[in-house]
Amino acid sequence: MLTRRLVALYVGLWLYGTSMAVMIRAGLGLDPWDVFHQGVAGHVPLSFGMVTALTGVVVLLAWIPLRQRPGLGTISNVVVIGVAVDVGLWLIPAAEQLWLRVLAMIVAVVVNAAATVLYIGAGMGPGPRDGLMTGLVARTGWSVWTIRTGIETSVLITGWLLGGSVGIGTVVYAFGIGPLIQLMIPYLDGRLPGFEPTTRPEPVPA
Repeated sequence: MLTRRLVALYVGLWLYGTSMAVMIRAGLGLDPWDVFHQGVAGHVPLSFGMVTALTGVVVLLAWIPLRQRPGLGTISNVVVIGVAVDVGLWLIPAAEQLWLRVLAMIVAVVVNAAATVLYIGAGMGPGPRDGLMTGLVARTGWSVWTIRTGIETSVLITGWLLGGSVGIGTVVYAFGIGPLIQLMIPYLDGRLPGFEPTTRPEPVPA
């Protein structure tokens, strides 16, 4: 049903942005794209969410020569995640104790995986970064692994050089997000009425 898909899309996107805010407050390192967003945000008079949204817009422009077509989910991804992360940062205080920071990091990665399954499972268009990856794969003929690794390594290094937070959280996200998504697919995707089963979602932020 369309209504269920829309609910899953927007709940998933909001949870995705919220999980980003929790990861930032944990202060133990971010995923590659958020390292980049944080690095840029440290040099411009814009909020983290605004930098995230504007990065999404720039990435969408790269879709033009790749002949990718955005969907409702693509545009919503840019807007909703940017707003959600700023709201989350406004509401969620920074964790102080180490155990609380570790717990927040783990919760953020788990929620991020669930959010990814929900919004991609809604089948209403990939996020800007997902589309960039699939478009480059289609145009170059290179493997998904090669393209994804190249993109995320590039943004990670750039973000780190700009002052973005790299740490144990970055490693936990890199190695934990894929297995978690695979584990959650039967519970959050295929079992939701009106959903098409998602066999290989690509966990890329906004």
